[in-house]
Amino acid sequence: MPGLLRGVARTAVVAGTATAVSGRVARRQAERYADRDAAIYAQREEAYQQQVAAQAPPPPPPPPAAEVADEDPMIAKLKDLAGLHDQGILTDEEFSTAKAKLLAG
Repeated sequence: MPGLLRGVARTAVVAGTATAVSGRVARRQAERYADRDAAIYAQREEAYQQQVAAQAPPPPPPPPAAEVADEDPMIAKLKDLAGLHDQGILTDEEFSTAKAKLLAG
């Protein structure tokens, strides 16, 4: 029986030592690869952010400048007459007459 106990005790010591060494090796490997994994994650995140930025639609163009609200009403009427003349709605004579009437007014 003492030989059997000695064999069981020896097996327990060997198994315990193997477990301790295995745990230590696993922790060291985890620490070693944690930095590498963090660097890989950071590179992937940066690449993803660049891809998202490249796919983002461009900002909308600024709204057109509004006409000055303090514009003289006579100038606005002259612009309207010129627009009608440019479109061919008013002839040269009609445009000249309307313009003279507006300026005399």
